[in-house]
Amino acid sequence: MSNVFIAGGTGYMGQRLIPRLLDRGHRVRALARVGSEKKLPPGCDIVCGDPLHAPSFADKVLPADTYIHLVGVSHPSPTKAAEFQAIDLKSIEIAVPAAISAGIKHFIYVSVAHPAPMMKAYIAVRSRGEELIRQSGTNATILRPWYVLGPGHRWPYLLKPFYFVCERIPATSASARRLALVTLEQMVTALTRAVDEPSTGVRVVEVPEMRNG
Repeated sequence: MSNVFIAGGTGYMGQRLIPRLLDRGHRVRALARVGSEKKLPPGCDIVCGDPLHAPSFADKVLPADTYIHLVGVSHPSPTKAAEFQAIDLKSIEIAVPAAISAGIKHFIYVSVAHPAPMMKAYIAVRSRGEELIRQSGTNATILRPWYVLGPGHRWPYLLKPFYFVCERIPATSASARRLALVTLEQMVTALTRAVDEPSTGVRVVEVPEMRNG
């Protein structure tokens, strides 16, 4: 079983992923800011620190062998370009060196499906994160969802008829499948599988694979 360090464990996906990993026998250490510890599911080891301040946690990554980076702005939108730079980009710029210094063997990163006609600032930041991971030379799994459906994230269900049509038109089928909606359960399953089956080199998991389980 893996020894996992999670940055972003108090968030939308992290709170659901941690119990899944613990149930499968993995050991989990989760990073949380002081005052947010109670948001972490029971059973994980708590590391108090700030994902935007390397000295607060970098020496606490060990003895993990797997690093999962889930830090990011909640409810991304085109109006949050500055936040993407300040949080999403800065956190991955800190996380990759921290993971490499700790001797992490497998880095798991949630990026975003691209190219796409919108959310260019978000895509640019997440693409930069992918680039930093590749430059590090570490083994990594990069997941590229477009939009994750779940509690508080349900309005895109209204788009499902549109996707249904686009996936069946030859000219739009490939894009519609690549930018399709995934459920929170599918996302957690994909992350769990990434931990269970560490990559050699860099593996990219696109939306169709997540939807197929």
